[in-house]
Amino acid sequence: MKKLFLGLAIVAGSLAFAQETKTTVTNPLVSKGTDPVKFGIKAGGNAASFSEQELSTKNQKIGFHAGVLMNIPLSQKFSLQPEVLYNELGARSVISSSEVTTGSTTVKKQDEYKASLNYISVPLMLQMKPTKNFYIEAGPEFSYFLNGKNKGESTIATTTGGVTTTQTESYSEDIDKDAIKKFNIGLGLGLGYDFTPNVGINARYVNSLTHIANNSGVAEDAKNINTNRVFQLGLNYKF
Repeated sequence: MKKLFLGLAIVAGSLAFAQETKTTVTNPLVSKGTDPVKFGIKAGGNAASFSEQELSTKNQKIGFHAGVLMNIPLSQKFSLQPEVLYNELGARSVISSSEVTTGSTTVKKQDEYKASLNYISVPLMLQMKPTKNFYIEAGPEFSYFLNGKNKGESTIATTTGGVTTTQTESYSEDIDKDAIKKFNIGLGLGLGYDFTPNVGINARYVNSLTHIANNSGVAEDAKNINTNRVFQLGLNYKF
């Protein structure tokens, strides 16, 4: 009986000790003093053009980007952010624009061309935080071409006595996938601000280092030397 009471006392003492002992779980992905790894989503608008075009609103093709991200803190000031995005690039060009007034009638004519190039892009951004909520970023972007379209539109607007009538002609054709390089490498530079630990805004400029057209076998002086460039503005949400 004494041995039974002694055994029960030892068990009770062990349980009491276990309750007072705290268990610490260490996350190997997080350095001491840094925030945890976060996953998130992001989306926003693109204003894209080709490198040979002047930087002008007339040459900006409006599109969008959307995808997922992972933010990996390296220290209190630096983090690494890989992303996977659906990315609409391309360009817009106003080929001709004219306006002629005869008496009380004004005729405006505009011929416009748009090229849409759709990619899956993987930016790999190194971010540096001068302050808690503000950061600047830079890094490479790797893209794979999916598909694209060429579109043209001719618009004639006639105004007489304050009344305007508009005539529009347009065409659309798929871009030959073999005419575009499958892989595109670019360099991005941007900045962002986190309104809360979860919600933030980001602006980024990406300039491609790779020519768009697949010019293999074409004479050097006949090659298309256009590259993609895009301004991006969007929101992100981190979990």
